[in-house]
Amino acid sequence: MGSMSIWHWLIVLVVVVLIFGTKKLRNIGQDLGGAVKGFKEGMGTANAEADAGKTAGDGAAQQIAGKTTIEGEVKKETSAKS
Repeated sequence: MGSMSIWHWLIVLVVVVLIFGTKKLRNIGQDLGGAVKGFKEGMGTANAEADAGKTAGDGAAQQIAGKTTIEGEVKKETSAKS
């Protein structure tokens, strides 16, 4: 009795269509789809800008180092306390 059967969902769907009408529901669907599409485009633009910034940053590091890449590892020096 806790779960809803297919008949319950069909009754809810009919009530929603009667209250809002198909035209308003279609407009809501189009608005929601447009928002999702805009969000995806925004995320793609942000990723492209991040990649472009990363590439530009690598080029600047190579120019500073005289077009050579210096690789190394930073280690923390510990001293023995007496």
